[in-house]
Amino acid sequence: MARGIKKGDVVLVIAGSDRGRSGRVLRVFPDKGRLVVEGVNMIKRHTRPSQRNPKGGIVEKEAPVHISNVKLQT
Repeated sequence: MARGIKKGDVVLVIAGSDRGRSGRVLRVFPDKGRLVVEGVNMIKRHTRPSQRNPKGGIVEKEAPVHISNVKLQT
């Protein structure tokens, strides 16, 4: 289980390249033990043009972080 961390909580990253940064939890994947934190672990995805994004190009978005690398901020 996600140790009580849920969507909307503010967490602090305690390990990895984003150590020391904090952000709001956007999504939780309890079965995988991962969560997505706003503004942390940003990756770039190359996307094709589509109806939703007619130009395509490079989109920067958050990737999931393992739950053991964050702690609930009080």
